[in-house]
Amino acid sequence: MKKTILFLITGLMIAGIALPIANACTNFLITRGASKDGSTMITYSADSHVLYGELYYWPERNWEPGTMLDVYEWDTGKFLGTIPQAGHTFNVVGNMNNHQLAIGETTYGGRRELRNTDGIIDYGSLIYITLQRAKNAREAIKTMSELVNQYGYYSSGESFSIADENEVWIMELIGKGPGKKGAVWVARMIPDGYVSGHANQARITTFPLADGKKSITSKELDRIFDPAVETVYAYDVIDLAREKGWFDGKDKEFSFSDTYAPLDFGAARFCEARVWAMFNRVNDKMGKYLDYAMGYDLDERMPLWVKPDEKLSAHDVMELMRDYYQDTPMDMSKDIGAGPFASTVRWRPMTFEVDGETYFNERATSTQQTGFSFVAQCRNWLPDPVGGILWFGVDDTYYTVYSPMYCGMQEVPHSFEKGNGDIMTFSDDAAFWVFNQVSNFAYHRRMPMEEDIKNKQRELEEGYVEETSIIDRIADELFNTEPALAVKYITDYSVDAGNKTVSEWKDFYAFLFTKYMDGNVKEKREVPEGYIYVTPKLSQPGYSKEWYENIVKTTGDRYKQR
Repeated sequence: MKKTILFLITGLMIAGIALPIANACTNFLITRGASKDGSTMITYSADSHVLYGELYYWPERNWEPGTMLDVYEWDTGKFLGTIPQAGHTFNVVGNMNNHQLAIGETTYGGRRELRNTDGIIDYGSLIYITLQRAKNAREAIKTMSELVNQYGYYSSGESFSIADENEVWIMELIGKGPGKKGAVWVARMIPDGYVSGHANQARITTFPLADGKKSITSKELDRIFDPAVETVYAYDVIDLAREKGWFDGKDKEFSFSDTYAPLDFGAARFCEARVWAMFNRVNDKMGKYLDYAMGYDLDERMPLWVKPDEKLSAHDVMELMRDYYQDTPMDMSKDIGAGPFASTVRWRPMTFEVDGETYFNERATSTQQTGFSFVAQCRNWLPDPVGGILWFGVDDTYYTVYSPMYCGMQEVPHSFEKGNGDIMTFSDDAAFWVFNQVSNFAYHRRMPMEEDIKNKQRELEEGYVEETSIIDRIADELFNTEPALAVKYITDYSVDAGNKTVSEWKDFYAFLFTKYMDGNVKEKREVPEGYIYVTPKLSQPGYSKEWYENIVKTTGDRYKQR
Protein backbone atom coordinates (compact mmCIF):
# COMPACT_ATOMS: atom_id res chain seq x y z
CA MET A 1 0.00 0.00 0.00
CA LYS A 2 1.50 3.32 -1.10
CA LYS A 3 1.31 6.58 0.81
CA THR A 4 1.32 10.23 -0.21
CA ILE A 5 1.53 13.20 2.08
CA LEU A 6 -0.70 16.24 1.92
CA PHE A 7 1.90 18.71 3.14
CA LEU A 8 0.12 21.71 4.59
CA ILE A 9 2.32 24.51 5.78
CA THR A 10 2.17 25.57 9.41
CA GLY A 11 -0.18 28.51 9.36
CA LEU A 12 -2.82 30.06 11.54
CA MET A 13 -2.05 29.03 15.10
CA ILE A 14 -5.67 28.90 16.16
CA ALA A 15 -5.58 25.51 17.92
CA GLY A 16 -9.11 24.76 16.77
CA ILE A 17 -10.97 26.32 19.69
CA ALA A 18 -12.32 29.78 20.39
CA LEU A 19 -10.57 32.18 18.04
CA PRO A 20 -7.90 34.49 19.43
CA ILE A 21 -8.73 37.85 17.92
CA ALA A 22 -5.12 38.51 16.89
CA ASN A 23 -5.29 35.63 14.40
CA ALA A 24 -7.97 36.22 11.82
CA CYS A 25 -8.79 36.24 8.13
CA THR A 26 -11.06 38.19 5.78
CA ASN A 27 -13.05 36.99 2.74
CA PHE A 28 -15.14 38.97 0.25
CA LEU A 29 -17.44 37.28 -2.29
CA ILE A 30 -18.43 38.84 -5.64
CA THR A 31 -21.03 37.30 -7.97
CA ARG A 32 -21.05 37.51 -11.77
CA GLY A 33 -23.79 40.13 -11.82
CA ALA A 34 -21.83 42.30 -9.40
CA SER A 35 -18.64 42.33 -11.49
CA LYS A 36 -17.91 44.53 -14.49
CA ASP A 37 -16.82 41.71 -16.77
CA GLY A 38 -19.16 38.93 -15.60
CA SER A 39 -16.51 37.06 -13.61
CA THR A 40 -17.00 35.69 -10.12
CA MET A 41 -14.46 36.58 -7.44
CA ILE A 42 -13.59 35.66 -3.88
CA THR A 43 -10.83 37.12 -1.74
CA TYR A 44 -8.87 35.68 1.14
CA SER A 45 -6.29 37.10 3.51
CA ALA A 46 -4.53 34.39 5.51
CA ASP A 47 -3.53 36.27 8.66
CA SER A 48 -1.20 34.98 11.32
CA HIS A 49 1.95 36.31 12.92
CA VAL A 50 3.66 32.97 12.24
CA LEU A 51 2.35 32.22 8.73
CA TYR A 52 4.94 32.41 5.95
CA GLY A 53 3.55 33.76 2.69
CA GLU A 54 4.19 31.36 -0.19
CA LEU A 55 2.26 29.88 -3.11
CA TYR A 56 1.30 26.23 -2.61
CA TYR A 57 1.23 23.87 -5.58
CA TRP A 58 0.03 20.33 -6.29
CA PRO A 59 0.34 19.01 -9.86
CA GLU A 60 -2.47 17.04 -11.50
CA ARG A 61 -1.84 13.31 -11.43
CA ASN A 62 -3.26 9.79 -11.32
CA TRP A 63 -2.79 7.54 -8.30
CA GLU A 64 -2.55 3.77 -8.09
CA PRO A 65 -5.38 1.94 -6.30
CA GLY A 66 -4.61 1.52 -2.61
CA THR A 67 -2.56 4.71 -2.33
CA MET A 68 -3.09 6.40 1.03
CA LEU A 69 -2.88 10.08 1.92
CA ASP A 70 -1.25 11.25 5.16
CA VAL A 71 -3.11 14.27 6.54
CA TYR A 72 -1.36 16.93 8.64
CA GLU A 73 -3.05 19.85 10.34
CA TRP A 74 -2.41 23.09 8.44
CA ASP A 75 -2.06 25.12 11.63
CA THR A 76 0.56 23.03 13.42
CA GLY A 77 1.90 20.31 11.12
CA LYS A 78 0.46 17.70 13.50
CA PHE A 79 -0.22 14.27 11.95
CA LEU A 80 -3.96 13.61 12.09
CA GLY A 81 -4.36 10.34 10.22
CA THR A 82 -4.47 8.58 6.88
CA ILE A 83 -7.25 8.43 4.29
CA PRO A 84 -7.50 6.77 0.84
CA GLN A 85 -6.14 8.90 -1.97
CA ALA A 86 -8.44 9.71 -4.89
CA GLY A 87 -7.67 7.96 -8.15
CA HIS A 88 -7.14 11.30 -9.89
CA THR A 89 -6.31 14.69 -8.39
CA PHE A 90 -6.42 18.09 -10.06
CA ASN A 91 -3.79 20.78 -10.55
CA VAL A 92 -3.96 23.19 -7.59
CA VAL A 93 -2.26 26.59 -7.44
CA GLY A 94 -2.68 28.16 -4.02
CA ASN A 95 -6.41 28.05 -3.27
CA MET A 96 -7.59 27.50 -6.85
CA ASN A 97 -7.60 24.47 -9.13
CA ASN A 98 -7.42 24.16 -12.90
CA HIS A 99 -11.22 23.87 -13.16
CA GLN A 100 -11.59 27.41 -11.75
CA LEU A 101 -12.77 26.20 -8.33
CA ALA A 102 -11.54 28.53 -5.57
CA ILE A 103 -11.98 28.17 -1.80
CA GLY A 104 -11.12 30.52 1.08
CA GLU A 105 -11.96 30.53 4.78
CA THR A 106 -12.22 32.43 8.01
CA THR A 107 -12.30 30.79 11.44
CA TYR A 108 -15.10 31.84 13.77
CA GLY A 109 -14.42 29.26 16.48
CA GLY A 110 -17.93 28.93 17.86
CA ARG A 111 -18.92 26.60 20.69
CA ARG A 112 -15.83 24.95 22.13
CA GLU A 113 -17.64 21.77 23.15
CA LEU A 114 -18.24 20.84 19.49
CA ARG A 115 -14.54 20.29 18.76
CA ASN A 116 -13.75 16.67 17.86
CA THR A 117 -10.04 16.02 18.42
CA ASP A 118 -10.45 12.47 17.06
CA GLY A 119 -11.25 13.85 13.60
CA ILE A 120 -8.78 13.49 10.74
CA ILE A 121 -9.87 16.41 8.54
CA ASP A 122 -8.91 19.88 9.77
CA TYR A 123 -10.16 22.96 7.93
CA GLY A 124 -6.94 23.42 5.94
CA SER A 125 -6.97 19.81 4.76
CA LEU A 126 -10.66 20.18 3.95
CA ILE A 127 -9.85 23.03 1.57
CA TYR A 128 -6.82 21.58 -0.18
CA ILE A 129 -8.11 17.99 -0.45
CA THR A 130 -11.37 19.31 -1.88
CA LEU A 131 -9.54 21.48 -4.42
CA GLN A 132 -7.76 18.36 -5.62
CA ARG A 133 -11.01 16.39 -5.98
CA ALA A 134 -13.87 18.74 -6.96
CA LYS A 135 -14.53 20.60 -10.21
CA ASN A 136 -17.10 23.21 -9.17
CA ALA A 137 -18.69 24.86 -6.15
CA ARG A 138 -21.57 22.42 -5.77
CA GLU A 139 -19.25 19.45 -6.09
CA ALA A 140 -16.99 21.06 -3.49
CA ILE A 141 -19.82 21.35 -0.95
CA LYS A 142 -20.71 17.71 -1.49
CA THR A 143 -17.07 16.64 -1.20
CA MET A 144 -16.52 18.63 1.98
CA SER A 145 -19.61 17.12 3.62
CA GLU A 146 -18.55 13.61 2.65
CA LEU A 147 -14.98 14.08 3.92
CA VAL A 148 -16.02 15.19 7.40
CA ASN A 149 -18.78 12.56 7.59
CA GLN A 150 -16.38 9.77 6.73
CA TYR A 151 -13.23 10.84 8.57
CA GLY A 152 -14.37 13.32 11.23
CA TYR A 153 -13.88 17.09 11.44
CA TYR A 154 -10.95 18.13 13.62
CA SER A 155 -11.16 21.95 13.74
CA SER A 156 -13.50 24.52 15.24
CA GLY A 157 -16.16 26.57 13.43
CA GLU A 158 -15.33 27.76 9.91
CA SER A 159 -16.87 29.93 7.24
CA PHE A 160 -15.88 29.01 3.67
CA SER A 161 -16.04 31.05 0.45
CA ILE A 162 -16.52 28.70 -2.50
CA ALA A 163 -16.56 29.95 -6.10
CA ASP A 164 -16.47 28.60 -9.62
CA GLU A 165 -16.89 30.42 -12.93
CA ASN A 166 -20.67 30.67 -12.51
CA GLU A 167 -21.59 30.70 -8.82
CA VAL A 168 -20.40 31.88 -5.42
CA TRP A 169 -21.40 30.14 -2.16
CA ILE A 170 -20.86 30.71 1.54
CA MET A 171 -20.74 27.59 3.72
CA GLU A 172 -20.58 27.65 7.51
CA LEU A 173 -19.65 24.49 9.40
CA ILE A 174 -18.85 23.25 12.89
CA GLY A 175 -18.25 19.79 14.39
CA LYS A 176 -20.64 17.72 16.48
CA GLY A 177 -18.49 17.17 19.55
CA PRO A 178 -15.90 14.72 20.88
CA GLY A 179 -15.89 11.35 19.16
CA LYS A 180 -18.65 12.28 16.71
CA LYS A 181 -17.93 12.24 13.01
CA GLY A 182 -19.49 14.70 10.63
CA ALA A 183 -20.46 18.31 11.11
CA VAL A 184 -23.49 20.57 11.13
CA TRP A 185 -23.47 23.15 8.39
CA VAL A 186 -25.41 25.46 6.10
CA ALA A 187 -24.41 26.49 2.55
CA ARG A 188 -26.10 29.33 0.67
CA MET A 189 -25.58 30.55 -2.87
CA ILE A 190 -25.05 34.31 -3.07
CA PRO A 191 -27.77 35.79 -5.32
CA ASP A 192 -26.44 37.03 -8.64
CA GLY A 193 -25.72 40.75 -8.60
CA TYR A 194 -24.85 40.76 -4.89
CA VAL A 195 -21.68 40.67 -2.80
CA SER A 196 -21.05 39.06 0.57
CA GLY A 197 -18.24 38.64 3.06
CA HIS A 198 -17.15 36.98 6.28
CA ALA A 199 -14.41 37.76 8.76
CA ASN A 200 -14.16 35.33 11.70
CA GLN A 201 -17.80 35.52 12.75
CA ALA A 202 -20.50 33.15 11.50
CA ARG A 203 -22.89 35.18 9.34
CA ILE A 204 -25.68 32.82 8.25
CA THR A 205 -28.68 33.39 10.53
CA THR A 206 -32.08 32.03 9.47
CA PHE A 207 -32.32 30.27 6.11
CA PRO A 208 -35.03 28.74 3.91
CA LEU A 209 -36.03 25.32 5.21
CA ALA A 210 -36.07 22.33 2.87
CA ASP A 211 -38.85 22.51 0.29
CA GLY A 212 -37.50 19.93 -2.15
CA LYS A 213 -36.90 22.69 -4.70
CA LYS A 214 -34.68 25.64 -3.77
CA SER A 215 -33.65 24.30 -0.36
CA ILE A 216 -32.61 20.74 0.52
CA THR A 217 -30.96 18.88 3.40
CA SER A 218 -27.88 16.70 3.25
CA LYS A 219 -30.14 13.64 3.00
CA GLU A 220 -30.74 14.75 -0.60
CA LEU A 221 -27.17 15.84 -1.25
CA ASP A 222 -27.12 14.31 -4.75
CA ARG A 223 -29.73 16.92 -5.70
CA ILE A 224 -27.25 19.72 -5.08
CA PHE A 225 -26.43 19.67 -8.80
CA ASP A 226 -29.96 20.85 -9.64
CA PRO A 227 -29.45 24.53 -10.63
CA ALA A 228 -32.67 25.42 -8.80
CA VAL A 229 -31.10 24.54 -5.43
CA GLU A 230 -29.82 27.62 -3.60
CA THR A 231 -29.61 26.44 0.02
CA VAL A 232 -28.26 23.14 1.40
CA TYR A 233 -27.84 22.22 5.05
CA ALA A 234 -27.00 19.28 7.29
CA TYR A 235 -30.19 17.38 8.05
CA ASP A 236 -29.45 17.49 11.81
CA VAL A 237 -28.27 21.10 12.11
CA ILE A 238 -31.39 22.03 14.12
CA ASP A 239 -31.68 18.67 15.89
CA LEU A 240 -28.20 18.99 17.42
CA ALA A 241 -29.02 22.48 18.72
CA ARG A 242 -32.17 21.15 20.38
CA GLU A 243 -30.31 18.17 21.84
CA LYS A 244 -27.73 20.52 23.40
CA GLY A 245 -30.43 22.83 24.78
CA TRP A 246 -29.29 25.79 22.68
CA PHE A 247 -32.54 26.19 20.73
CA ASP A 248 -36.19 25.48 21.56
CA GLY A 249 -38.15 27.58 19.09
CA LYS A 250 -39.84 26.80 15.79
CA ASP A 251 -37.63 25.41 13.05
CA LYS A 252 -38.21 28.47 10.86
CA GLU A 253 -36.83 30.68 13.65
CA PHE A 254 -33.53 28.76 13.86
CA SER A 255 -30.42 30.91 13.29
CA PHE A 256 -27.14 29.10 12.63
CA SER A 257 -24.95 31.98 13.77
CA ASP A 258 -26.95 32.88 16.87
CA THR A 259 -26.92 29.23 17.96
CA TYR A 260 -23.42 27.99 17.16
CA ALA A 261 -21.47 31.28 17.36
CA PRO A 262 -23.43 33.78 19.49
CA LEU A 263 -22.61 37.39 18.69
CA ASP A 264 -20.95 39.67 21.24
CA PHE A 265 -19.06 42.99 21.23
CA GLY A 266 -15.78 41.44 20.09
CA ALA A 267 -17.43 39.48 17.27
CA ALA A 268 -18.95 42.70 15.96
CA ARG A 269 -16.05 45.12 16.47
CA PHE A 270 -13.15 42.84 15.55
CA CYS A 271 -14.88 40.70 12.90
CA GLU A 272 -18.16 41.95 11.47
CA ALA A 273 -16.72 45.46 11.24
CA ARG A 274 -14.39 44.30 8.46
CA VAL A 275 -17.33 43.03 6.43
CA TRP A 276 -19.19 46.25 7.13
CA ALA A 277 -16.22 48.29 5.91
CA MET A 278 -16.31 46.48 2.56
CA PHE A 279 -20.09 46.77 2.28
CA ASN A 280 -19.86 50.45 3.18
CA ARG A 281 -17.42 51.09 0.33
CA VAL A 282 -19.72 49.57 -2.29
CA ASN A 283 -23.19 50.46 -0.96
CA ASP A 284 -24.09 53.94 0.25
CA LYS A 285 -26.88 52.72 2.55
CA MET A 286 -24.65 50.87 5.00
CA GLY A 287 -24.26 53.80 7.37
CA LYS A 288 -27.27 52.57 9.34
CA TYR A 289 -25.24 49.53 10.43
CA LEU A 290 -22.31 51.55 11.79
CA ASP A 291 -23.37 51.11 15.44
CA TYR A 292 -23.69 47.38 14.82
CA ALA A 293 -20.19 47.19 13.33
CA MET A 294 -18.77 49.13 16.27
CA GLY A 295 -20.42 46.74 18.73
CA TYR A 296 -22.76 49.34 20.20
CA ASP A 297 -26.07 47.92 18.93
CA LEU A 298 -26.24 44.19 18.18
CA ASP A 299 -30.01 43.96 17.79
CA GLU A 300 -30.25 44.68 14.05
CA ARG A 301 -27.78 42.39 12.31
CA MET A 302 -26.15 43.35 9.06
CA PRO A 303 -27.48 41.47 5.99
CA LEU A 304 -25.63 38.42 4.64
CA TRP A 305 -25.28 40.08 1.24
CA VAL A 306 -25.81 43.52 -0.32
CA LYS A 307 -26.12 44.87 -3.85
CA PRO A 308 -23.22 47.15 -4.83
CA ASP A 309 -24.07 50.59 -6.22
CA GLU A 310 -21.68 49.99 -9.11
CA LYS A 311 -20.21 46.83 -10.58
CA LEU A 312 -16.68 45.92 -9.55
CA SER A 313 -13.56 45.13 -11.56
CA ALA A 314 -10.83 42.79 -10.37
CA HIS A 315 -8.70 45.80 -9.50
CA ASP A 316 -11.60 47.36 -7.57
CA VAL A 317 -11.73 44.20 -5.47
CA MET A 318 -7.97 44.34 -4.86
CA GLU A 319 -8.48 47.87 -3.54
CA LEU A 320 -11.30 46.66 -1.25
CA MET A 321 -8.71 44.45 0.42
CA ARG A 322 -6.70 47.59 1.27
CA ASP A 323 -8.75 48.78 4.20
CA TYR A 324 -7.78 50.13 7.60
CA TYR A 325 -11.22 51.71 8.17
CA GLN A 326 -10.22 54.84 6.29
CA ASP A 327 -12.98 57.47 6.16
CA THR A 328 -14.92 55.85 9.02
CA PRO A 329 -15.00 56.55 12.78
CA MET A 330 -12.73 53.50 13.22
CA ASP A 331 -9.96 54.93 11.01
CA MET A 332 -6.73 53.83 12.71
CA SER A 333 -4.64 56.61 11.19
CA LYS A 334 -6.49 59.45 12.90
CA ASP A 335 -5.49 59.25 16.57
CA ILE A 336 -2.25 59.49 18.50
CA GLY A 337 -1.84 55.71 18.38
CA ALA A 338 -0.98 56.08 14.69
CA GLY A 339 2.18 57.96 15.58
CA PRO A 340 3.43 61.11 13.87
CA PHE A 341 3.11 59.64 10.34
CA ALA A 342 -0.42 58.19 10.51
CA SER A 343 0.44 54.50 10.48
CA THR A 344 -2.24 52.08 9.26
CA VAL A 345 -1.43 49.43 11.88
CA ARG A 346 -1.25 48.87 15.63
CA TRP A 347 1.28 46.58 17.26
CA ARG A 348 -0.15 43.62 19.14
CA PRO A 349 -1.46 42.55 21.59
CA MET A 350 -4.96 43.57 20.59
CA THR A 351 -5.93 44.70 24.09
CA PHE A 352 -4.13 46.71 26.76
CA GLU A 353 -4.86 48.07 30.22
CA VAL A 354 -4.65 51.60 31.59
CA ASP A 355 -5.60 52.41 35.19
CA GLY A 356 -7.43 49.10 35.57
CA GLU A 357 -9.54 49.56 32.42
CA THR A 358 -9.18 47.39 29.32
CA TYR A 359 -8.88 49.02 25.90
CA PHE A 360 -8.32 47.60 22.43
CA ASN A 361 -6.80 48.22 19.03
CA GLU A 362 -8.93 47.95 15.90
CA ARG A 363 -8.66 44.83 13.76
CA ALA A 364 -8.90 45.90 10.10
CA THR A 365 -8.72 43.96 6.83
CA SER A 366 -5.24 45.35 6.17
CA THR A 367 -2.99 44.12 8.94
CA GLN A 368 0.68 43.47 9.53
CA GLN A 369 0.33 39.73 10.17
CA THR A 370 -0.98 38.68 6.76
CA GLY A 371 1.00 35.76 5.35
CA PHE A 372 -0.62 35.79 1.93
CA SER A 373 -3.80 37.02 0.29
CA PHE A 374 -5.49 36.69 -3.07
CA VAL A 375 -8.32 37.72 -5.34
CA ALA A 376 -9.50 34.59 -7.18
CA GLN A 377 -11.16 35.54 -10.47
CA CYS A 378 -13.19 32.93 -12.41
CA ARG A 379 -14.37 33.59 -15.99
CA ASN A 380 -16.78 31.29 -17.80
CA TRP A 381 -16.06 32.52 -21.32
CA LEU A 382 -12.55 31.05 -21.34
CA PRO A 383 -11.21 27.48 -21.08
CA ASP A 384 -10.81 26.55 -17.41
CA PRO A 385 -6.98 26.60 -17.21
CA VAL A 386 -7.04 30.09 -18.76
CA GLY A 387 -10.24 31.40 -17.22
CA GLY A 388 -9.10 31.28 -13.62
CA ILE A 389 -6.59 33.82 -12.32
CA LEU A 390 -5.35 33.79 -8.74
CA TRP A 391 -4.22 37.40 -8.17
CA PHE A 392 -1.71 36.55 -5.45
CA GLY A 393 0.12 38.74 -2.94
CA VAL A 394 2.05 38.37 0.30
CA ASP A 395 2.22 40.42 3.50
CA ASP A 396 -0.06 43.32 4.49
CA THR A 397 -2.79 43.79 1.87
CA TYR A 398 -2.40 47.57 1.99
CA TYR A 399 1.20 47.35 0.82
CA THR A 400 1.16 44.24 -1.38
CA VAL A 401 1.04 43.86 -5.16
CA TYR A 402 -1.31 41.26 -6.65
CA SER A 403 0.41 39.24 -9.39
CA PRO A 404 -1.55 37.10 -11.89
CA MET A 405 -1.21 33.33 -11.46
CA TYR A 406 -3.26 31.43 -14.05
CA CYS A 407 -4.98 28.42 -12.49
CA GLY A 408 -3.67 26.08 -15.18
CA MET A 409 -0.01 26.96 -14.59
CA GLN A 410 2.29 24.03 -13.84
CA GLU A 411 5.18 25.78 -12.10
CA VAL A 412 5.45 28.33 -9.30
CA PRO A 413 7.68 31.43 -9.47
CA HIS A 414 10.89 30.92 -7.47
CA SER A 415 10.18 34.08 -5.50
CA PHE A 416 6.89 32.60 -4.23
CA GLU A 417 7.70 28.89 -4.07
CA LYS A 418 7.72 26.73 -0.97
CA GLY A 419 11.23 26.37 0.48
CA ASN A 420 12.48 29.80 -0.52
CA GLY A 421 12.93 30.96 3.05
CA ASP A 422 10.52 30.45 5.92
CA ILE A 423 9.14 32.43 8.83
CA MET A 424 12.50 32.22 10.63
CA THR A 425 14.81 32.08 7.59
CA PHE A 426 15.40 35.27 5.61
CA SER A 427 15.78 35.00 1.83
CA ASP A 428 16.58 38.12 -0.13
CA ASP A 429 14.69 36.98 -3.24
CA ALA A 430 11.60 35.61 -1.46
CA ALA A 431 8.44 37.64 -1.99
CA PHE A 432 7.47 37.47 1.68
CA TRP A 433 10.70 39.04 2.90
CA VAL A 434 10.96 41.61 0.12
CA PHE A 435 7.45 42.90 0.74
CA ASN A 436 7.95 42.93 4.50
CA GLN A 437 10.99 45.16 4.03
CA VAL A 438 8.84 47.80 2.33
CA SER A 439 5.84 47.54 4.64
CA ASN A 440 7.84 47.59 7.85
CA PHE A 441 9.75 50.63 6.63
CA ALA A 442 6.50 52.34 5.62
CA TYR A 443 4.73 51.63 8.92
CA HIS A 444 6.98 54.23 10.57
CA ARG A 445 6.98 56.84 7.77
CA ARG A 446 3.73 56.18 5.96
CA MET A 447 2.62 59.69 5.08
CA PRO A 448 5.65 60.86 3.09
CA MET A 449 6.03 57.43 1.42
CA GLU A 450 2.45 56.51 0.60
CA GLU A 451 2.19 58.33 -2.71
CA ASP A 452 5.29 56.56 -4.03
CA ILE A 453 3.97 53.18 -2.83
CA LYS A 454 0.51 53.66 -4.33
CA ASN A 455 1.95 54.78 -7.65
CA LYS A 456 4.17 51.70 -7.85
CA GLN A 457 1.28 49.40 -6.90
CA ARG A 458 -0.91 50.88 -9.63
CA GLU A 459 1.88 50.73 -12.18
CA LEU A 460 2.38 47.01 -11.65
CA GLU A 461 -1.21 45.89 -11.09
CA GLU A 462 -2.77 47.95 -13.87
CA GLY A 463 0.02 46.76 -16.13
CA TYR A 464 -0.83 43.14 -15.31
CA VAL A 465 -4.55 43.75 -15.91
CA GLU A 466 -3.73 45.11 -19.36
CA GLU A 467 -1.27 42.29 -20.10
CA THR A 468 -3.63 39.51 -19.05
CA SER A 469 -6.26 40.71 -21.52
CA ILE A 470 -3.71 39.96 -24.25
CA ILE A 471 -2.54 36.70 -22.65
CA ASP A 472 -6.19 35.58 -22.38
CA ARG A 473 -6.80 36.03 -26.08
CA ILE A 474 -3.63 34.28 -27.21
CA ALA A 475 -4.01 31.40 -24.72
CA ASP A 476 -7.67 30.96 -25.66
CA GLU A 477 -6.75 30.62 -29.33
CA LEU A 478 -3.91 28.23 -28.53
CA PHE A 479 -6.11 26.11 -26.30
CA ASN A 480 -8.42 25.28 -29.21
CA THR A 481 -5.59 23.72 -31.23
CA GLU A 482 -2.65 23.02 -28.93
CA PRO A 483 -3.80 22.86 -25.28
CA ALA A 484 -0.39 21.74 -23.98
CA LEU A 485 1.24 24.77 -25.60
CA ALA A 486 -1.45 27.02 -24.12
CA VAL A 487 -0.69 25.66 -20.63
CA LYS A 488 3.03 26.26 -21.13
CA TYR A 489 2.27 29.79 -22.34
CA ILE A 490 0.23 30.74 -19.26
CA THR A 491 2.77 29.02 -17.00
CA ASP A 492 5.67 31.00 -18.46
CA TYR A 493 3.72 34.25 -18.16
CA SER A 494 2.66 33.60 -14.55
CA VAL A 495 6.18 32.65 -13.47
CA ASP A 496 7.68 35.69 -15.18
CA ALA A 497 5.04 38.01 -13.70
CA GLY A 498 5.60 36.74 -10.15
CA ASN A 499 9.37 36.99 -10.36
CA LYS A 500 9.11 40.42 -12.01
CA THR A 501 6.93 41.72 -9.18
CA VAL A 502 9.44 40.70 -6.54
CA SER A 503 12.44 41.96 -8.52
CA GLU A 504 10.82 45.35 -9.03
CA TRP A 505 9.68 45.55 -5.40
CA LYS A 506 13.21 44.75 -4.26
CA ASP A 507 14.52 47.66 -6.35
CA PHE A 508 11.66 49.77 -5.07
CA TYR A 509 12.73 49.14 -1.47
CA ALA A 510 16.22 50.39 -2.35
CA PHE A 511 14.62 53.50 -3.87
CA LEU A 512 12.48 54.17 -0.78
CA PHE A 513 15.32 53.57 1.65
CA THR A 514 17.58 55.93 -0.27
CA LYS A 515 14.96 58.65 -0.64
CA TYR A 516 13.58 58.60 2.93
CA MET A 517 16.67 57.74 4.99
CA ASP A 518 17.24 59.58 8.30
CA GLY A 519 13.90 61.39 8.25
CA ASN A 520 14.84 63.35 5.15
CA VAL A 521 13.31 63.36 1.70
CA LYS A 522 15.92 63.42 -1.06
CA GLU A 523 15.37 63.82 -4.79
CA LYS A 524 17.94 63.59 -7.57
CA ARG A 525 18.94 66.71 -9.49
CA GLU A 526 20.59 66.89 -12.87
CA VAL A 527 24.33 67.52 -12.81
CA PRO A 528 24.90 70.94 -14.44
CA GLU A 529 27.70 71.48 -16.92
CA GLY A 530 31.03 72.08 -15.21
CA TYR A 531 30.16 70.05 -12.09
CA ILE A 532 31.44 66.57 -11.19
CA TYR A 533 28.39 65.90 -9.09
CA VAL A 534 25.58 67.76 -7.36
CA THR A 535 23.94 67.05 -4.03
CA PRO A 536 20.30 65.97 -4.12
CA LYS A 537 17.41 68.30 -3.42
CA LEU A 538 16.75 67.93 0.31
CA SER A 539 13.59 68.56 2.32
CA GLN A 540 12.92 67.89 5.97
CA PRO A 541 9.14 67.66 6.43
CA GLY A 542 9.37 66.89 10.16
CA TYR A 543 6.05 66.16 11.82
CA SER A 544 2.50 67.35 11.30
CA LYS A 545 1.11 70.45 13.03
CA GLU A 546 -1.12 68.21 15.16
CA TRP A 547 1.84 66.12 16.30
CA TYR A 548 3.85 69.19 17.32
CA GLU A 549 0.83 70.38 19.30
CA ASN A 550 0.73 66.99 21.06
CA ILE A 551 4.40 67.35 21.98
CA VAL A 552 3.80 70.75 23.55
CA LYS A 553 0.65 69.54 25.28
CA THR A 554 2.47 66.64 26.97
CA THR A 555 5.80 68.39 27.74
CA GLY A 556 4.75 71.94 28.59
CA ASP A 557 7.66 74.40 28.44
CA ARG A 558 10.37 71.76 28.40
CA TYR A 559 11.27 72.45 24.77
CA LYS A 560 10.24 76.14 24.68
CA GLN A 561 12.96 78.28 23.13
CA ARG A 562 14.05 81.09 25.46
